[in-house]
Amino acid sequence: MDALTRLHRDEHFPDPAGLAAMAEALARSGDYRVLRRLIPRIPSSPAAGQTKVGILLDTETTGLDHARDEIIELGMVKFDYTPDGRIAGVRDTFSAFNEPSAPIPPEVTALTGITDGMVAGHRIDEAAVNAFVDGAVISIAHNAGFDRKFAERYWPVFERMPWACSVTEVDWRTHGFAGAQLGYLLNGAGFFHQAHRAVDDCHALLEILDFVLPTTGAPALALLLENARKPTMRVWAEQSPFELKDSLKKRGYRWNDGSDGRPKSWFIDVDETAAKDEIAFLRTEIYMSDVEPGLQRLTAFTRFSARI
Repeated sequence: MDALTRLHRDEHFPDPAGLAAMAEALARSGDYRVLRRLIPRIPSSPAAGQTKVGILLDTETTGLDHARDEIIELGMVKFDYTPDGRIAGVRDTFSAFNEPSAPIPPEVTALTGITDGMVAGHRIDEAAVNAFVDGAVISIAHNAGFDRKFAERYWPVFERMPWACSVTEVDWRTHGFAGAQLGYLLNGAGFFHQAHRAVDDCHALLEILDFVLPTTGAPALALLLENARKPTMRVWAEQSPFELKDSLKKRGYRWNDGSDGRPKSWFIDVDETAAKDEIAFLRTEIYMSDVEPGLQRLTAFTRFSARI
């Protein structure tokens, strides 16, 4: 009896094996794509062999300003990975609420589903966070430029860790994905999920990073780690002429308003090998003179930090 017949005979209680067989047949046909519900991996003992430990981290906050807004939820997944970037297993998960000093804005509740009642009386214990992070060699977030700034403000342990960003440090479109949004990536990896908690997004990111990219033949985590290890240069175009701002924006420069203690200036992050070309661009197209733009060398230990 084939899978289709079994499913037809028992429509209300379909045989899981039959459903799996149907999904496999549809996927092999080339005419269909099958998305499977993401089921979080069950934590297990540390993987055998030569592995390292990483942390996937996600925060929910009352707003976008890391200096004033507050964390209302922290989710983390601690995992083992091999030197070639393969996920070897999940060690543990962490999920906790934090009550902010003021009511959660309605738009944040609408976006996250987190209410004042859910966080009432909750505090995230720093000792518990430190114990969970202990032994990890890297923190990964899907927008580390946001999550790191909040995390290191609350828990100094994150100031001393290297970070990687799965949004900016992988060019997902060149590897066949529709974009860098978590939902797009998860669908591209063959899954869907109905996330409600920060830790759910960490589980989703885990499967995305374990997905073998057809362009490289290796897991996405391998490419992310390779890019995160590379030093980059931050080039500050201080005091650039206002009328040339469109030229800077077109080239990829971003504006910093100076409120965070950094220069009030346009800036761009580039590979070390491209720094000379960037300086040449500024000298010939922006300043029209032999200037010395401000330069900062960034590594995984400093990149995305509020202090840089």
